[in-house]
Amino acid sequence: MLIHLHVKNLALIEEAEVDFGPGLNILTGETGAGKSILLGSMQLVLGGKMSREMIRENASYALVELLFQTENPALSQKLEEMDISMEEGEILLSRKIMDGRSVSKINGQTCTVGQMKAVAELLLDIHGQHEHQSLLDPGRQLEILDAYGKEKIMPAKEKVREIYGRYREVQKELGAMDLDEAQRNREISLLKFQLEEIEKAQLTLGEDKELEQRYRKMNNSRKIVEALQKVHACTGYDESASAGELLGQAVREVSQVSSLDEELQSLESMLLDIDSLLNDFNRELSSYLEGLVFSEEEFYLTEQRLDLINGLKAKYGRTLEEIAAFQEEQSKKLDKLEKFEENIQILREKQNVIQEELAKASHDLSEIRRQYSEKLSVEIVESLKDLNFLEVDFAVHFQKSSSYSANGWDEIEYEISTNPGEPRKPFGKVVSGGELSRIMLAVKTILADKDEIETLIFDEIDTGISGRTAQKVSEKMAIIGRKHQVLCITHLPQIAAMADSHFEIRKETNLQETTTKIRLLDEESSVRELARMLGGAQITSRVLENAHEMKELARQQKNRRLKK
Repeated sequence: MLIHLHVKNLALIEEAEVDFGPGLNILTGETGAGKSILLGSMQLVLGGKMSREMIRENASYALVELLFQTENPALSQKLEEMDISMEEGEILLSRKIMDGRSVSKINGQTCTVGQMKAVAELLLDIHGQHEHQSLLDPGRQLEILDAYGKEKIMPAKEKVREIYGRYREVQKELGAMDLDEAQRNREISLLKFQLEEIEKAQLTLGEDKELEQRYRKMNNSRKIVEALQKVHACTGYDESASAGELLGQAVREVSQVSSLDEELQSLESMLLDIDSLLNDFNRELSSYLEGLVFSEEEFYLTEQRLDLINGLKAKYGRTLEEIAAFQEEQSKKLDKLEKFEENIQILREKQNVIQEELAKASHDLSEIRRQYSEKLSVEIVESLKDLNFLEVDFAVHFQKSSSYSANGWDEIEYEISTNPGEPRKPFGKVVSGGELSRIMLAVKTILADKDEIETLIFDEIDTGISGRTAQKVSEKMAIIGRKHQVLCITHLPQIAAMADSHFEIRKETNLQETTTKIRLLDEESSVRELARMLGGAQITSRVLENAHEMKELARQQKNRRLKK
């Protein structure tokens, strides 16, 4: 349930903190006091639209924080599936609104508005002034029926959904094969060309890497040979300008004059050593070059093979593994197209078998729904009579859809008659907004034991009602409060008297600013607030007595309900 609300800098609210309790939490106050702002703050956490105007004047941001506590294992499991962990059963949702943007957080971790909304919808259900209009939607009516009979309906519905998924897959396969003959022939021709091109290459997995290594080695060998041949020429004795030839000339010149000066003999010896070293180097180099066996044809063939493989990679896959996978996939497509008539027949037979399964499952689901619709109709009639519908007839009208869906084949519409002798008609043709609001309250009461959402919020459910009807509505709210935490904004004292916790929202104005405040009322303050709602501006002793009596009657009514 919602245990704490913190709102800061939102419209007229400078800062407000509220601790809500279990059962029925009633919020009352003068018109314009800011009750709608408080509700709007909660809707922001449910993904409501934000604007700069929401931020309080002269404030840089607005903040809304909702702290929930739950011990519901089913809810905890759903949150865990969404990677949301709770600390001691608590979960904190917050949304900070700044100029042009907002930051949402779950338990202090930043999240998207969508993630926040998904979590909030598991914890909180806001029934706004116009939500009862959803009852006019047949899709929403079917959801209510399914929720009412979920113990048996949901397993049957899940079976339909699973079969329908297989049915749609077969339909997609059939749709993909819906080609005219010319288009099919073009597709066959393209597939054959692709497969022939790949098969002709006779690829071997890992071949490309081996070829690349060999190519690099041969390519480097070429460069080495070219460089060393130049070195051999420069250091050899075959060319007049080579180092060996020039050194030989130098040796001859020195030997002619070395006998003339003893010092030249040592220089001659050094030069002869150099000549000997150069001879040794040249022989070693020749021997190395002879060992570098290089085949131009092999290099050419390797280069051509790599070009072929890289060309296939550019068309059919980045690796040989991807090309092989592409080849297998295209081969299957070709097989299907070449066996087109045979495959079409197989798929159609498969579709017929699944369609029979789907028809059986949809029929079973529809039968279960019809059984629960009768029970739901009886409960709604009883609940509506409690809400001062004196003469009411209600039923769920079933119609078989022309096509299947994940929900089966049922199309339903709620029909009602609120006057004796009049035939039942769809909601949209016979009920007013106020009546729709009471019908939605009746539905919420019936679903109270089945709904896993712990906190329900009703915004002015009392619109358009008064007197005895208001009393009946208050009793229904108390019933829902036995199974759920209920937050209700109301103008009616009959409803407010049923409060387990009563909060007053008021507007305070001074010369500088206007602010909205909220406070929990004690017993005496609650009676005075009821008196205000009963008597308006003047609260006389008689009005206070009436308020006391109303509070006491509400207490007695709740006690009787609790004993049932």
